Amino acid sequence: MKKADYQRFKGKKPVLVGLFLLAFLYLSPSYFSQGEGLFKAKCATCHAVFQNGTGPKLYGAVQRWEDAGEGDLIYEWVRNNAALRASGKSKRAAEVFAEYKGSVMTVFADLTDDQIKSIFDWVDAQDPDAGGGGGGNLAAADIGGEEDEEEGIPWTWIILGVMFVIIIMAVSGVRRQLKIATKESEPASTSLTYVDEFKIWAWKYRLYVGLATLVLVLSVVVTLFQTLYGVNVMENYQPSQPIAFPHSVHAGINGIDCKYCHNSVTKSKSAGIPSVNVCMNCHKKINGEGKEWQGEINKIYAAAGWNPNKGPAGEYTGDTDPIVWNKVHNLPDHVYFNHAQHVVVGGLDCKQCHGDMAKLEDLAKVQPHQALNLIEENIAAGVEFTKPTLTMGWCIECHGQYSVNITDGKSGYYEEIHNRLKKNNYNLLNKYTDDGKVTVGELGGWECAKCHY
Repeated sequence: MKKADYQRFKGKKPVLVGLFLLAFLYLSPSYFSQGEGLFKAKCATCHAVFQNGTGPKLYGAVQRWEDAGEGDLIYEWVRNNAALRASGKSKRAAEVFAEYKGSVMTVFADLTDDQIKSIFDWVDAQDPDAGGGGGGNLAAADIGGEEDEEEGIPWTWIILGVMFVIIIMAVSGVRRQLKIATKESEPASTSLTYVDEFKIWAWKYRLYVGLATLVLVLSVVVTLFQTLYGVNVMENYQPSQPIAFPHSVHAGINGIDCKYCHNSVTKSKSAGIPSVNVCMNCHKKINGEGKEWQGEINKIYAAAGWNPNKGPAGEYTGDTDPIVWNKVHNLPDHVYFNHAQHVVVGGLDCKQCHGDMAKLEDLAKVQPHQALNLIEENIAAGVEFTKPTLTMGWCIECHGQYSVNITDGKSGYYEEIHNRLKKNNYNLLNKYTDDGKVTVGELGGWECAKCHY
C-alpha cells in the first residue's frame, strides 16, 4: 500500500519538535537582545562610539582596559562603576572617573557578561570611516533618534522566514503533483487538502502540538504584558530644548541654589520654570562675549527683547521672542503631586528625585532609578529604588521606606498627627514606631486618594 501525503510526517517527530523549538527561539524577542539594541537602550545617552562625550567613547574601550592590565574588570566597570572604584582594585576606573570630573555612571546590575561583551563587540565592529568627514561618529543623539526597539525582530529574519515557508510549500506542491502524475499515491489521498493533512498530522501528534502551542501562547502573553508595563515609563527621557542650559555651570560651578530659578517649589505644587527676567538678572552683565556659549546667551537677549549694544549699557527694545521649553517630567492627568509638600514638609532635597543636577553637563532628563540610588541623601535615608522613575511603584517604594520625624516640631502637619495618635490610639503609635521609624506610608502615604483624583 502506498503512503498518503500526510504519512510523510511519520517518524519525523524529533525533527518537527526541533523545528518548533528553533522557530520559537528565533521569534522570541529576548533572543535578539544583541549588542546594537543594548547599546542604544543602555549606553547611547552618555556614550558615543567614536567620540568622547558625557562619558568616554566606547570604540576600543576593551583594548584600552586590556592595555592597562585590567581587561577582566571592564565588565564590573559597566555593571557598577561606583562599587568597582570603592573596592580599590581598579586604577583604570579611578582614572576615568577623575578624567570626567566625577560624573556618576548609571548602575547596570542586570547586564550579564555576555550582554556586555555583545555591546563592545558591536561597537568595535563599526567602521570609523563609515560616517564620512574623517572618521564618522555614531553619537548618542543620532542613535537615540532611531526607532528600532531594543528587542525587536530584525527584518532580515522575517524575510528569511517567509522565504523558507514559500520554499517548503513550493517543494511540497511539486512533490504532490509528481505523485499524482506518476500515480504513486492512492486515489483517496490525492483528494486531501493541505489543511486536511495538517489536521490529521496535528491530531496524531496532539501532545507535541499542544505543548508547542502552549509555549507560543505563553510567550505572546508575556511579551504583551512586558510591553504594557513599559507604557509611559519615562526613564532617560531627554527632550531637546531651545537653549542649551548647563546645570553643571549654574548649580555646580556658580553654586546657584535650585530655588533661585525654581522659586515656587516651596509654596506650590509646581516647581516653576524661571522667567527670562530671572535669567537677565545675571546675563545683563554676563554676555559671554568671545565664548562658545555666546550664541545661547543671545537667545536669552532675543527672548527678553534686550539689545546689549544699544545705549551706554544696553536697552530693552520691547521686541520679545518667548522661549518655549519642552517639559521633561510629565505625570498623567489623574496623578496629583505637590512639590511644596515634599520639599517643605517632607524635607526632600531636589537631587533625591531629579539627580545631582550640579554635575549634569547636558540637557535635563528623567534620571534612571539606578542613578538615584547613588545619591547620598537617598542612601542615608535608607531608600533604594527598584521601580522605574516616575512610575507608581517608584512613589510607593519611597513612601514605604522614607521616614519622617513627627516630633521635631518643624512641621505642624506631622506634629498634629503625632498628637492625635497619642490621644486617640497610643497602641497604633507604638506599632508605627516599633521599627525605629515612622514611614510616609504609615501616615497615609499609601492611600489612593493622596495621589489620585
